[in-house]
Amino acid sequence: MISDLRSDPAQRAGAVLTIDLGAVVANWRSLRDRVAPAECAAVVKANAYGLGVARVVPALAAAGCRTFVVAQFEEALAVRAVAPDARILCLGGLPAGTAPDFTANRILPVLNHLGDIAAWQAHARAQGAALPAVVHIDTGMNRLGLGPDELDTLAGDLARLEWVDVRVWMTHLACAEADSPMNGRQLEDFRAAVARLPAAERSFANSSGIFHGPAAHFDLVRPGCALYGVNPTPATANPMRGTIRLDARVLQVRNVDNAMTVGYGATHRVEARGKIATIAVGYADGYLRSLSGRGHVFVDGVAAPVVGRISMDLVTVDISHLPDGAVTPGGLVELIGPNRPVDTVADEGGTIGYEILTSLGARYHRVYRDPPPPEVA
Repeated sequence: MISDLRSDPAQRAGAVLTIDLGAVVANWRSLRDRVAPAECAAVVKANAYGLGVARVVPALAAAGCRTFVVAQFEEALAVRAVAPDARILCLGGLPAGTAPDFTANRILPVLNHLGDIAAWQAHARAQGAALPAVVHIDTGMNRLGLGPDELDTLAGDLARLEWVDVRVWMTHLACAEADSPMNGRQLEDFRAAVARLPAAERSFANSSGIFHGPAAHFDLVRPGCALYGVNPTPATANPMRGTIRLDARVLQVRNVDNAMTVGYGATHRVEARGKIATIAVGYADGYLRSLSGRGHVFVDGVAAPVVGRISMDLVTVDISHLPDGAVTPGGLVELIGPNRPVDTVADEGGTIGYEILTSLGARYHRVYRDPPPPEVA
């Protein structure tokens, strides 16, 4: 039995993750206004990109978002639990035997191949009513969706859609860069595909696609990373607001000299007398091992480099250039935040902002900043 705890959990935590729900809502509203009159959905797969479905979805629903997109059925259930009236699209297809679960929980399956369509049709016929679904048309990603042969088969035999109430035809962009010729080809192929099929909503643009212009907006856009502050326009300044701040606690500060090494494998050799701070975060918390010797933290607006290997629970930082007393045990340093945006951390780790967000650890003490009141019409 755990005794009564008297200390502040934030003080006990090795790191504090602050999530700004107001920034998430502001990002969604900005995208909503950009694409109007198209509808702006919210992709909240992977636990709302690591920020937490249980808090992110209600905040977005209160702001007016009515369509949410997930990857897996259990994620859809988590959204349904906090958004009882929302429209939920589940990208992962229709696993065998799951059709009744979709209808019971009012979740729209995204049908990715003719087998999915046939299974949904059979389920609907057994229910005696056409049932809503989304159909994914592949236009070049070559992962999920009807390929060219299956599209030809479907367009040539529309009886396959009897009992299937197609609410949305969708596809997915392969390239984020606005000037990629792939985008134009996919746009043309999508237009040609839906022209052969019964009328329904059309969904083409993800976060980056929204910035490709009105021709990409159609009826429904599906932003994900942009909602959470990742730059959807990699070649230009980030138009989105940062949504998280990660601060880690200093456990120890020690003096070192040029006879010493730091961390596993002795990969960092001290070249002059200085100081090393050890902070309570590691790759078990999602602070990637690839940031070893490449990452930076910030202390009062001043960068300090990560030195040595990042271990499961600890990171070592060179603070030799900082004044005495600037870093002390128990204090916090900034790993992600205003001075170190998520995309910068990703660049240093040789990855993308998506991975940084979705790797955010379960050991952080989480603090949510609530959004402002809903807009008044």
